[in-house]
Amino acid sequence: MDKRTWIIFGVAVIAILAGLIAFSRQSSVNVDGVNHSTVRTTGDENSAIADQIFGKKDSKVTLIEYGDFQCPGCGTFHSNFAPVMDEYKDKITFVFRNFPITQIHPNARVAAASAEAAGLQGKYWEMWNILYGKQNEWSSLGANVRDAQFEKYAMQLGLDVTKFKEDVASDKVAKKINFDQSLGKNNGVTGTPSLFLNGATLATDKYSSTDTIRNTLDAALKEAGIEK
Repeated sequence: MDKRTWIIFGVAVIAILAGLIAFSRQSSVNVDGVNHSTVRTTGDENSAIADQIFGKKDSKVTLIEYGDFQCPGCGTFHSNFAPVMDEYKDKITFVFRNFPITQIHPNARVAAASAEAAGLQGKYWEMWNILYGKQNEWSSLGANVRDAQFEKYAMQLGLDVTKFKEDVASDKVAKKINFDQSLGKNNGVTGTPSLFLNGATLATDKYSSTDTIRNTLDAALKEAGIEK
């Protein structure tokens, strides 16, 4: 090979390796031994990863969302659910699992990584609220501007931004997102938001407004014998 051919070959190899690294960061995880309905406060021997939990950790009423931070429907659910989160935090367990659909939402995975990175500094739910509450502010941004915007949110939360940036790009965070998404796929999740109440799929009309969410949770609490 002449020098020019070697250069072209080298560039091609680098591109292939970069693609393989990106693919591996979004690859499926074997979750066959993991119970989708179980709330995990810590990891376990099956390589399960701890959930992001809001509210009571051992309630008889558990609401699990598989969500995409760039998904408009998830944004609508957030706006309906956020007003009652504090009201029910001592009664129910709410779990959020990442399910970024990057084919149509190119910023969703980095948003998920930003929330997880904030969580490593104790600010998961604060970042979760910002990302959904300001979805229209960042969802259509290009990569460089988007990343700067997420770093701005991190600064607003008082995070160590250098650590935040490192964690966003870390294997640990990538593994958490892959685990959540694989768990969802293994349970038949194909779109977002997908919600499960005590393991059963929750129909859209059960969370279409703040009032319907409140009614749904009240009914579940009553069935579980828990006073509202």
